[in-house]
Amino acid sequence: MKAFLILEDGTVFCGNSIGSDREVISEIVFNTSMTGYLEVLTDPSYAGQAVVMTYPLIGNYGICTEDMESDRPWPDGFIVRELSRIPSNFRSGDTIQNFLKNYDIPGICGIDTRALTKILREKGTMNGMITTHVYEDYAEPVMRMKNYRVTGVVKATSCKKKYIFDPLVSESSLSVDRKENRLQTCAGEGRKVALLDLGAKKNIARSLAKRGCKVTIYPGYTPAEEILAANPDGIMLSNGPGDPKENVEIIREIRKLYESNVPIFAICLGHQLMALATGADTYKLKYGHRGGNHPVKDLTTGRVYISSQNHGYAVNPESLNPQVATPAFVNVNDGTNEGLKYIGRNIFTVQFHPEACPGPRDSGYLFDRFIEMMGGNQ
Repeated sequence: MKAFLILEDGTVFCGNSIGSDREVISEIVFNTSMTGYLEVLTDPSYAGQAVVMTYPLIGNYGICTEDMESDRPWPDGFIVRELSRIPSNFRSGDTIQNFLKNYDIPGICGIDTRALTKILREKGTMNGMITTHVYEDYAEPVMRMKNYRVTGVVKATSCKKKYIFDPLVSESSLSVDRKENRLQTCAGEGRKVALLDLGAKKNIARSLAKRGCKVTIYPGYTPAEEILAANPDGIMLSNGPGDPKENVEIIREIRKLYESNVPIFAICLGHQLMALATGADTYKLKYGHRGGNHPVKDLTTGRVYISSQNHGYAVNPESLNPQVATPAFVNVNDGTNEGLKYIGRNIFTVQFHPEACPGPRDSGYLFDRFIEMMGGNQ
């Protein structure tokens, strides 16, 4: 079936429909990862967006459910150059087209994703529509696209009630051998960590559990008093979708967490919300950072790490109060802020993803730093 991708600037791409054939309007973003399309699809940070994969062949290793970063996919749409309809992988349990169809996610293949990515880089991220309907006049759909806004996505992606992370339950889809290999260090008898779920990827909790932490996951709108009443050894603020400034209530509660003496480690959206809670500002990037090859420099050691990233907003370092926080990491490509160290507090935050999935594991040591902040392993 023919399908069309219409951008709000009037550009039209014609390809073939994959997944659901329903019409959708969304923010169009691109990801430069060469592998990990399932982790991309199941990353809650993509809620409210349609993802363009710049790597030309997608789907060749099928769907391996144990690699999912949440229980379901989150993007509004999926855009690829060529779709591999017959996967070749002993771990594969399904095809990507069935996966998209089962979750009612529309997509399009057979378009020039290189040309599309160039448009998004030159003109900036814009809204678009994936549709199988043939429009004689684009004025009406373009108007609808221009009115589209990504809203309410943190509430949509966050868990609905508090629970204790159980690696055995989380990894229930693994084979026995792979489960034992992955979970052999997950004793859960170490430091107590409260993970505020703002749209968290599973591998954040998994990375903590692997280091012996007992992880309790809280919904994103949990009052700070409830978290602190549990006397956690540390607090983790997760990644998540959308404009950080929309989360006024959460920012207010994070300010209370900042004022406590509990060690805090924040990733991506959590990093941005902590900055906003302490008086700094954020802004929208032209086309964002999404992929597994972004170099970031540790300003303390001078060492450069290759990182996994997925964000469309950044903290403005010029808005920082130097008595509150100082830059800790910087993006080598464009100089944008990639992390903060808070003065006189056991708090540090990063814009990139040390838990990777997909992406390199260069910066996984940051979880070890967090353990040390909490007093080390018991």
